[in-house]
Amino acid sequence: MGDRELLDLVAVGDRAAFEVFFRRHGVWLTMRLRYRCADPAVVDDVVQETFLDVWRGAARYRDDGDVAGWLWRIGARRLVDAMRGHGSRARLTRLLARLRGRDEPSAEEQVLAGVEHGDLAGALARLSPELRAVLQATVLDGLTTNEAAALLGIPPGTVKTRALRARRQLRQELT
Repeated sequence: MGDRELLDLVAVGDRAAFEVFFRRHGVWLTMRLRYRCADPAVVDDVVQETFLDVWRGAARYRDDGDVAGWLWRIGARRLVDAMRGHGSRARLTRLLARLRGRDEPSAEEQVLAGVEHGDLAGALARLSPELRAVLQATVLDGLTTNEAAALLGIPPGTVKTRALRARRQLRQELT
């Protein structure tokens, strides 16, 4: 049975035809992908995704070219997608590893140190209501400057100025 006939059967859900198609092309696709990628785990995932695409989309094959070429195009696209994802994950992992090695205290540790060694609650209470409202909106609620401005009914520039004044006042009182 030819590849086109197998794909016609796969398109209607024939598992036996799919198995024959996989046995016919799986090793070839794996070997060809290994020339492009040295990581066997990535290649195995790509082969699996490729044949999953074939199972789901065999009806999309048009009889205007070689079945192996069609399969290769699917596999090559899947490999590019996997390598993009793998590369960004690897870069993120390296960055996080570098950051983990630093001895700088986290933001939470800095706040806790301020609570232990300074009068944070008292310093916040001594802020004017306008400055405290801006800190509440931007720091505690996590709003952007524009969102805080809309919430408080003041211009964005005023939010920035009040946030700067509040930080300066807190810094002076806590150091």
